[in-house]
Amino acid sequence: MAITPPSQRNWWKEPIAKVELSWIIIAFTWGLVMFFMMIYWHGAGEQNLSNEAYKIRPEQFAAKTEAMIEAHTVRTESGFPVVRPPAGSDVYLTGRLYNWWPILELEKDQTYRLHLSSTDVQHGFSLQPVNINVQVHPGYDMVVTIKPDRAGEYGIVCNEFCGIGHHLMVGKIYVVE
Repeated sequence: MAITPPSQRNWWKEPIAKVELSWIIIAFTWGLVMFFMMIYWHGAGEQNLSNEAYKIRPEQFAAKTEAMIEAHTVRTESGFPVVRPPAGSDVYLTGRLYNWWPILELEKDQTYRLHLSSTDVQHGFSLQPVNINVQVHPGYDMVVTIKPDRAGEYGIVCNEFCGIGHHLMVGKIYVVE
């Protein structure tokens, strides 16, 4: 019984009850199954994005973002530039107090390298409704390869508390045919 202390001080030398041993075997086996399923679903499930991270100065990243905006702006929306970069290109999205800059317009079924960084504090990039989540740190260029497969409007939410205006920090990505 587990309620009373073991009769011997060397309790580990006592035999294990069959019921307890069967639960240990079941738990160990299930742990192995889950471990190998994580490895399998990373590749086959296509649900975990493989990303890259590079050190970069915030002003360098901001300059790359502004160069992309200048070269590929198609219109403005609520004071934000809407940028439509060519398919297969590098796309830059900057998190800053309290917005994601700029609004992106991407083509369906085309691949892009999405670069994410912050110019001020840590932010969380959460693309809804597809549930892509990436931590975005100042001084790092997080690169995620994406291939939008459905047209529509996608919302970007900051899911890392970044200050008093955190609840206002949203952005958009349009995917067009």
